[in-house]
Amino acid sequence: HTDFFEQWKQAMMSQAYTHHWDEIEYFKLAVPHAEKDPMVAGVKAGCNGCHAPISFLAGDVPPPLPSANSRANESVSCEVCHTITGFEGDTPFNYNWISVPGKTKYGPRMGKNSPEHDLVKSEFLGKAEFCGTCHNEKSPYGAWVKATHLEWKEGPYATQGVKCHDCHMTYAEGKTAAMGNVYPDARQHLFHGAHDPGKVRGTIELRIHPDVREAEPGDKVKFTVVLFNQKTGHKFPTGSVEDRIVWMHVEAVDAKGNIYHLPVDKKGFAGEETTIGADVLGYQDMGIALGEPDFKGIQRDGIPVGDRIFRMAYLDPQGRITMQQWNTKSFGVDYRLGPRETKIETCSFNLPDSIAPGPLRITAVLNYQKLVKPVADFLGVPPDEAEIVRVNDHTTTITVLQ
Repeated sequence: HTDFFEQWKQAMMSQAYTHHWDEIEYFKLAVPHAEKDPMVAGVKAGCNGCHAPISFLAGDVPPPLPSANSRANESVSCEVCHTITGFEGDTPFNYNWISVPGKTKYGPRMGKNSPEHDLVKSEFLGKAEFCGTCHNEKSPYGAWVKATHLEWKEGPYATQGVKCHDCHMTYAEGKTAAMGNVYPDARQHLFHGAHDPGKVRGTIELRIHPDVREAEPGDKVKFTVVLFNQKTGHKFPTGSVEDRIVWMHVEAVDAKGNIYHLPVDKKGFAGEETTIGADVLGYQDMGIALGEPDFKGIQRDGIPVGDRIFRMAYLDPQGRITMQQWNTKSFGVDYRLGPRETKIETCSFNLPDSIAPGPLRITAVLNYQKLVKPVADFLGVPPDEAEIVRVNDHTTTITVLQ
């Protein structure tokens, strides 16, 4: 399976335990928090049910650091997925998969038995519920802190029979094993998703237009931005929503190159304050793990004040925004973009007297970060984790009259 192995090796599946941010989050925050708070004690072992399943099954609590190169470093390997036969209960979540380790491997089709193992066909591996065993998660407080599978199940793609595999494990002609047959529908093991800029780009379409095409200094011009989730079968962002931030930034550039930032117009819905960039602090509950009970927090957003954020705020037991999913008791407003959902935003711009006459170019940009930059900076996470990915952009033009 050399080709599939190389695909997996480049995917986050192979780094679920060794990835720098996961290492920092687990050892610097989750483990010490679990040791101090009985309510979240289970996460010390539980994180590894999905990040290092073999180590979890072996009872390593906690596993050695990635630098020790232990069995935990296998992360989510071939051996994990291809020994799973089903899940316990009615809903897949919190690693409730059923694993049957041994010489029998489960796959999507019957074929020749390998010299190394027997092969059994499994319908379950081809179902979205298989993915849901780790892509749905409940916190110790009962909050659905990961619900990618559930989001898909409630959306249009599930109704049409389009499942996780169809986007993240696409079909192609090829062999599934070096000595095997050529199949027209061999599932690729790319697993490309939220950590792949190429997958993220283009997820959302956006278009901006003005309410007038000509205006004079002192006039008020309203710009409307229409955003459409054309690509994901779940909400965007999804998964580790507590870490991720998606925001719309709008700028105008006049004929002399002067730049003007256009904040989003407020809509007035409940909880909107968490969906607009602000100069406020958050993440105070990190102080528990850090041994700083009076920890004041760090910058919540790290983006221009007034930009629209497409997020669902995770709230700790005290109602403060948190990026620790295990300490999440409730949520703020869910203002993410659902599958095939359209959102409309507006920015009103009072043209200043000093604005240059001539063309005024207004650009709306949708940005994405896997981890809020102030958190990444504070915890010493490698810079690429807070890299800004431009999801999409669009420009319109009006004329400023003399």
